[in-house]
This record gives sequence, structure tokens and C-alpha cells, in this order.
Amino acid sequence: MTLKGTERLPKTARLLKRAEFLKLSRTGAKLQSTSFIIISCTTDRPESRLGITVSSKVGNSVIRNQIKRQVRECFRRRRAALRSGMDIVVIARKSAAGLAGASIANELGRVFSHQSLRRGS
Repeated sequence: MTLKGTERLPKTARLLKRAEFLKLSRTGAKLQSTSFIIISCTTDRPESRLGITVSSKVGNSVIRNQIKRQVRECFRRRRAALRSGMDIVVIARKSAAGLAGASIANELGRVFSHQSLRRGS
């Protein structure tokens, strides 16, 4: 299955540089769930961006990449409802390794619907 057009999450919607992650961890607001830590901060950019951190303590490369794909997909689906100009870093905890895709989507959906991240608040 390949995503086309507006369904795809472009590289401009991702945090890629270490300096961006470090700046966000110093200045951003933290939200926590059982399996994830979410750090967010508003920026002057027109669109929201996502960064994902999954430590090797969480699991092997297959598990880590699976978690990253599911987090990216959840962000992609909810991006329109998020406040524009947000930088968001999702840090996976060890407990994220045992979650199925639907559980990850539900947990992140609850966090992404938090008032500080929603559009119009």
C-alpha cells in the first residue's frame, strides 16, 4: 500500500535534526501517558512537525521501527485537528513495545486530543 498526495506525511512535517529535539526538550511542555512522553512547543511555522524517539531499551530494531511507523501514522491522521505550528516529540517508553497498533493509536489519540495540542484552543 502506497500513500499518494495529501495522505503522505512529508519530510517538512518531521523533526530531523538533533538540535531541534534538544531545543524542544528544554523549552517544551510535557504530557505523559502510560507508554509515551509527549513534548510540545508552538513555533512560527505554518504546519505541525513530529519527532519520534524510541530507545534501544524499548526493543530490537523491528519493534522500534514498528512503533515509529504507528506513531507517524497516528500523527498523520490527526494532523488536521492539531494546532498549526506545533513541534511535537513523542518518546516511547518500554511499555510501548507490548502494545498493538490499535492500542498505540488509542493512547496517542487521547494525548493528541489534549487541549494544549488541539486546534482552536
